Amino acid sequence: MNLDLNGRHAVVCGSTQGIGKASAIELASLGATITLIARDEAKLKNTILGLPANKGQKHDYLVADFNYPQQLQEKVSAYAASNTVHILVNNTGGPPGGPALNASLDEFTKAFAAHLLCNHILVQAFTAGMKKEMFGRIINVISTSVKIPIKGLGVSNTIRGAVANWSKTLSSELGAYNITVNNVLPGAAMTARLESIIRDRAQKSGKTIEEVQQEMVAEIPSGRIATAQEIAAAVAFLATPAAAYINGINLPVDGGRTGSL
Repeated sequence: MNLDLNGRHAVVCGSTQGIGKASAIELASLGATITLIARDEAKLKNTILGLPANKGQKHDYLVADFNYPQQLQEKVSAYAASNTVHILVNNTGGPPGGPALNASLDEFTKAFAAHLLCNHILVQAFTAGMKKEMFGRIINVISTSVKIPIKGLGVSNTIRGAVANWSKTLSSELGAYNITVNNVLPGAAMTARLESIIRDRAQKSGKTIEEVQQEMVAEIPSGRIATAQEIAAAVAFLATPAAAYINGINLPVDGGRTGSL
């Protein structure tokens, strides 16, 4: 099985913590040169120091805040003009929780911009290079909510679904160039995002954090919460030559929790 990413260049978003950081580490361990994107430069510098560079990779980073799509567009367009990117991992922290009915128009607009519009900016910037190389992997880290909406995450359910359908559309448009577009759907993984959700549910329900966490675990056939590294392994596999014929899919990595095929 060809898992070698030596000579490939990967851009990983939201890569100073959680699934993004774990994905950057995994891709680098397979030989890819990594460009991190996040908004905190101090954390970016610290993350760079922890990336494997056993094959002479020279990793770098871009500072960008996905709350400001125009800023992102300017930075990645300039970067793409002098750098070829083969792998793009779109990964952005989820919107605040709450029922869809109670969400303001501004909440939907901000989430749409930070997720779908910023993903699209990145794809437009880097696909010319992928086409020229006849090799591309676009991997969107979204949510199992694209299969079954998650209670209490109204805005997230809505926007993640839009990203999933955007991704499927792109997979048809780009497949002829050996560019695949796939979605990884994390289940419960112990990240800052999940910790925030658990605290919020505990506060609203009057239960302890431990009780809420155990309720989550009870819904997972594998009987535990995942690590960020387990999600990253799926991201990295989809980036490799071995995954060349996997295109346009939603891949749940959730221990069997999602109750649909």
